[in-house]
Amino acid sequence: MRRVTLRFVYATLVGLVLAGIVHVVAVLAIPALSEKDAVSRARASESLDHPQPIYTVATGDDPSPPEAWLPIPDPAVAVGVCAYDLADGPMRVSARTGPLSLSLAAHGRRGAFYAVTDQAAVRGALDLVILTRAQYDEALAEDDENDPSRDVRIVAPDTRGVVVVRVIAGLPSQRPAANAAVQAVSCTTDTPADEPPGKDPAAKDPAAKDPGARGAGR
Repeated sequence: MRRVTLRFVYATLVGLVLAGIVHVVAVLAIPALSEKDAVSRARASESLDHPQPIYTVATGDDPSPPEAWLPIPDPAVAVGVCAYDLADGPMRVSARTGPLSLSLAAHGRRGAFYAVTDQAAVRGALDLVILTRAQYDEALAEDDENDPSRDVRIVAPDTRGVVVVRVIAGLPSQRPAANAAVQAVSCTTDTPADEPPGKDPAAKDPAAKDPGARGAGR
């Protein structure tokens, strides 16, 4: 009876030690594994002004790239991704619609938070601006009441994320056009407009021209 008890205790201790080792290994592996999520893998596209292709529908002359990292790619859907970092400024995504179905989906670390299709296009154009809450409030404050902005503004839950572009090729003959439509989408960072040529920035503040003017009223 005592042997059975000792064996049980020994097996329990061994199991606890193994569980502890597995837990430590899993915790140490988190940084390496976290760099392989979709947002991290797409960061190379932050420097591009068009989507990075992650799946190109196969054509006779342009087969699907072997590096496509979609788990189960749809053979009739061309896919591209634009990564953004809102610390650099709002992200503007512009697409011209055509005969092929096109959709845009914005994703953060926790998944998709906004999606739209070409059915929402205005005069053949689909424009999205992704912002932080502070950037959104600033954009609203700068709007002209007499000429309001027509941008579709979306507040992102995270500073970093991706916009996934999908274009459907319903027929084999449409596959080249679907691949081209993905690349035709524009992904740019909105930056503050430069001062007009010849304009003196000090003109906004007369005191900047004459340092003594700041103390003139004292």
